[in-house]
Amino acid sequence: MIQIKTAHEIELMRASGLITAGALKAVKAAVVPGVSTGELDAVAEDYIRSHGAVPNFLGYHGFTGTICASINEEIVHGIPNPERRLAAGDNISVDCGAILEGWHSDSAVTVTVGEPSAEDAALLEVTERSMWAGLSRAVAGGRLTDISHAVEESIRAHEHEYGIVDNYGGHGIGTEMHQDPHVLNYGRPGRGPKLVPGLVLAIEPMVTIGDPATVELEDGWTVVTKDGSRAAHFEHTVAITPEGPWVLTAEDGGVAGLAPFGVSPRT
Repeated sequence: MIQIKTAHEIELMRASGLITAGALKAVKAAVVPGVSTGELDAVAEDYIRSHGAVPNFLGYHGFTGTICASINEEIVHGIPNPERRLAAGDNISVDCGAILEGWHSDSAVTVTVGEPSAEDAALLEVTERSMWAGLSRAVAGGRLTDISHAVEESIRAHEHEYGIVDNYGGHGIGTEMHQDPHVLNYGRPGRGPKLVPGLVLAIEPMVTIGDPATVELEDGWTVVTKDGSRAAHFEHTVAITPEGPWVLTAEDGGVAGLAPFGVSPRT
């Protein structure tokens, strides 16, 4: 069942989203050569708890971290480890979420440790832009796959043939972290549930430099590229409102990210 939120409930999710945004900002500031993913996990947990919320990843189906920390060829669901340290040139996807007064938020960002190579910089830019392309289509009156198609179209617009990870994608979110509907990062437009005010979605493209085929590691969580190529992952939680998309996990509500697409969000 798809959960439709009231205006008040979306306000509560915005408060949760701002805590997740702050936690990610704190983690990004702590990403330096030599830091462990366990230390980054502690930064996120401390921030979330100090702002009156609780981490929604911690304990989820037995997951042991506040963040998912996925490095280089790891796409999603990497487990934080106090023994695993970042090196200059690594890419790390940090996925994070919070629960405040029973309402969830979810967001992710990929950053490079130090200066990125031209190839990595392009990968991150393509992935992040595709997320904003999808968010720009989170408008009342459309269909769910309008978002999926916008993500795919943005990725396919480049000369390099980037891979779009199959089956993994975004999701509804509200009183649970994962709700219906599932939001793929590819597909024909004009299909699926109608986009209506009160629907809240997490949009999260996962893009690879090489083949998008995946393997799950023996830890039962970490998903990696089968060919060892690097991946990137970005995510925001967005509410569909009568006034336009409201990106609940962006500090500015989505103003800067949506501007290139000619979309003005609710703020």
